[in-house]
Amino acid sequence: MIIMGEDAQRVKDRDAQEYNINAARAVAEAVRSTLGPKGMDKMLVDSMGDVTITNDGVTILQEMDIDNPTAEMIVEVAETQENEAGDGTTTAVAIAGELLKNAQDLLEQDIHPTAIIKGFHLASQKAREEVDNVAESVDPGDEELLKKVAETSMTGKSSELNKELLAELIVEAVNGVTVEANDGSHVVDLENVSIETQTGRSAGESELLNGAVIDKDPVHDDMPTEFDEADVLLLNEPIEVEEADVDTQVSIDSPDQLQKFLDQEEKQLKDKVQKIVDSGADVVFCQKGIDDMAQHYLAKEGILAVRRTKKSDMKFLKNVAGGSIVSDLDSLTDADLGTASVRRDDEDDLFYVEGLGDERHGVTMLLRGSTDHVVDELERGVEDALDVVATTVSDGRVLAGGGAIEVELASRLRDYADSVSGREQLAVEAFADALELVPRVLAENAGLDSIDTLVDLRSAHEDGETHAGLNVFTGEVEDTFEAGIVEPAHAKEQAISSAQEAANLVLKIDDIIAAGDLSTSGGDDEGGAPAGGMGGMGGMGGAM
Repeated sequence: MIIMGEDAQRVKDRDAQEYNINAARAVAEAVRSTLGPKGMDKMLVDSMGDVTITNDGVTILQEMDIDNPTAEMIVEVAETQENEAGDGTTTAVAIAGELLKNAQDLLEQDIHPTAIIKGFHLASQKAREEVDNVAESVDPGDEELLKKVAETSMTGKSSELNKELLAELIVEAVNGVTVEANDGSHVVDLENVSIETQTGRSAGESELLNGAVIDKDPVHDDMPTEFDEADVLLLNEPIEVEEADVDTQVSIDSPDQLQKFLDQEEKQLKDKVQKIVDSGADVVFCQKGIDDMAQHYLAKEGILAVRRTKKSDMKFLKNVAGGSIVSDLDSLTDADLGTASVRRDDEDDLFYVEGLGDERHGVTMLLRGSTDHVVDELERGVEDALDVVATTVSDGRVLAGGGAIEVELASRLRDYADSVSGREQLAVEAFADALELVPRVLAENAGLDSIDTLVDLRSAHEDGETHAGLNVFTGEVEDTFEAGIVEPAHAKEQAISSAQEAANLVLKIDDIIAAGDLSTSGGDDEGGAPAGGMGGMGGMGGAM
C-alpha cells in the first residue's frame, strides 16, 4: 500500500540516527578549529559577495548556507548560548558534536538510545552541580578580576591586541550601567551601553564616552552645534509637506493658483517648525526626513536639527536624555523634551550627547579600527566580552579557564558513574570523555600534542589541582586562575546544558519523513541520502 507521495523521502531506525549524527557532527567540526587563543579565522562570503572574517562561532554558523534540518538544530545551540551567556558558542557546539560522536559508538554496541539519553541527562545535571561547587565567587567591585574575564573572552580574537585597554573600557561600561536590586543582587542593563565604530584609526584609540554618539551631520550649515544644557526633541515624524494617502491630480489654469499651492506648502512647513519652537526645543533628532525649507526655518530659529537618525540611536537617546519619542507634532508639549549637553566633534564628524542628572543612564563605546573588516570583528569581540562581564557581575561566579574546568568535571563524572546502575553508566562516562574535547582541541589548535596535554592535565587534577589548565602559549599545565585565564560559571553551565539537550533531541529521532528532499529551503538541491549524506547542506558536504 502506497501512503506517501512520489517525492516523499523516509529514513528509518539506524539510518536515521546515522544521518542526524553525521549532519550535527559536520556542523560542530566546522567551528572546532576556531576554539581558543590559537584558533583560526573563517572567511565567509555570502550570496551578495559580502565578506566576513571571524572566529566567532555563532557568526560563522549564522552566515553559513546550512540547508539541513538536523544541522540547523545545532545552530540553535549556538544562538541560545549567545543569547543566554554571550560567549562560549564554539564550546557548546563542539561538545554537542562530541556527545553525538560518543553516542554513535554506544549505539554500535547495541545500547538503546533511551539509555544514552538518560545517562546524558544524569551527567549534565551532575556536571552543572559540580560547576557550582568548583566556582569561585566574585565581587562586582573586583575590577581586576572582571578585567581578566574580559581579556579571556577577547583572547584569540582581533580585539586581543588591545585587550588591556578594551577590558578596562568594558568593565567601566558595565559598572556604569549596574544597579543593586532590593535583594542585594546586581542587575546589569546592557540596553544602556551603545557601541559605535569608526574606521581610519587604530584600535588603541578606542574610548568610552558618557552619553550617546551620533554619526550624523547637522542639516544646515548655519545651525549651532554646541549646547551646554539643551532641550532635546526626539521626533518620529517627517518635517516635510504632507502628501495625500491616495494618488491625486490637480488642474491649475493660472500662475496665481500655482502660487497658492506653493504658499500653502510653505505655511505647512512653517507651522511644523513653529510647533517645535513653541515647545522650547533647542535640538531636534528626527528619525525621518526634513524638508530644505524647514531646515532654513529651523536654522533661523537657532535650532540644531539632525535627520535620518537610526531607530536604535533614537531609543538610546531616550535613555540618555530622557523625554519621549514624539510621533505627532500636534500633541507636542515641553514635557516631551529631554535635557542633555550636545557638542560637535568636527574632526570625527560626530555629535556627543551627554545626559544631565543622576537618573540619566547611558554610555557609548567608540571602537576604532583601520578597516571595516577589522572594526567589525573588533565589535563582535567587544560585544561578547561585554556580555560575559555583565553575566559575571549578575551571577557572581567564575571558573579557571584553559580547559581546567572540563578536565575537573570529567574526573568527577567518572567517579559519579560508579554510582550509576545499568547501561546509563556508559553514557555518563561518554559524557565525561566529550567534555575533555575542549582541552584536546585547545592543544590541537595551538600545535601541541593533544594526548600528552590531556595526560598531564588529568595527572594534575588527580593530585588535587582543581585550577590546572593549559597555557597554550607555553604548552605547560599551570594554575590558569592565577594566570588570569578566567571564565564565567554561568556560560559553562549553559554550554553543558545546551549541548546535552541538543544531543538528546537528535538521539531521540528514529524516523525522518520529508515531503520532498531533506532540506529546509525547499530548493532543487540534490540531497537527503541517508548513508552519510548531508541532505543539501549548502555545498558543505561531509568533508568537514
